[in-house]
Amino acid sequence: MSESTRLSKRVIELFGCSRREADLYITGGWVTVDGQVVEAPQFKVEGQRVELHPDATLAAVEPVTLLVHGATGCNAAQLQHLLVRERHWEEDPHAQRILHGHFLRQEQSLPLQTGASGLIVLSQDWRTQRKLREDAAKLEQEYLVEVAGEVPASTLERLKKGWLHKGTQFPPCKASWQSEQRLRFALKNPAPDLLRQLCTALGLKVLSMKRIRIGGVPMAKLPSGQWRYLGEKERF
Repeated sequence: MSESTRLSKRVIELFGCSRREADLYITGGWVTVDGQVVEAPQFKVEGQRVELHPDATLAAVEPVTLLVHGATGCNAAQLQHLLVRERHWEEDPHAQRILHGHFLRQEQSLPLQTGASGLIVLSQDWRTQRKLREDAAKLEQEYLVEVAGEVPASTLERLKKGWLHKGTQFPPCKASWQSEQRLRFALKNPAPDLLRQLCTALGLKVLSMKRIRIGGVPMAKLPSGQWRYLGEKERF
C-alpha cells in the first residue's frame, strides 16, 4: 500500500518546484487529484493521479468582492453557508474561475436594515473594505419597502430635507411610491432600524424590506440565496 503524503510534497516531487511554488499552484486551483481540483496543500494523497494544469501560473489568488442576495434575517452563519460553488449565479456577467480561497476571510460591510433582505457585500479586498467603511456616510443605499397604509406624495416630499416628528429628527432621504404598496427609499448610512421607525411615524406598517443598491452597484437580477462577483469596472 502506498504511503500517504502531503499534496504539496507530491507536486514538488513531480514538477520540480519549490515548496512556495507548490503551494501557489495548489491554492490557485491549478492542481487536480484524479481529475478533481484540490486547493489544500496539506491534502493527503497516496497513489492517485496528480496533474498540473498546462496554463498554471504562480500568481497569488487575487482578493475578490462578492455580492450576495441574502434572505430576511440572514445571519453570519447562514451567510457562510451561501458561499459555495453551488450557490454561484449561473448568469453572473463577471464570472471567473471559482476558487475555495474566494470564500475565506470575507468581511461584511454596510449591514442590512433589521429584518430586511437584499444586497449584502462581502470583500477580501482591503481597498474595497476601506472605501465602504470610510465612505459609508456618502454612499446612497436604495430600499424597496412593502407597506400597508397610505401617505400623500406631498408628505414624502418633505422627507428630502429631514423630518422632525414628535421630537425625533429623521435624516434626509428620498421617498416615492413605486406601486400602491411599495415605497422606494434612497438614503445614506441609515441606522439599523431607521426605515421601520420612519414608516411607523408615517402611519405605515412595514411588510417587507429589500436593499437593491449600494452606491453605483445594483443587485439587479441576482436571485435570492445566490451570489456573484463584483466586476472590475463596478464602483460603489
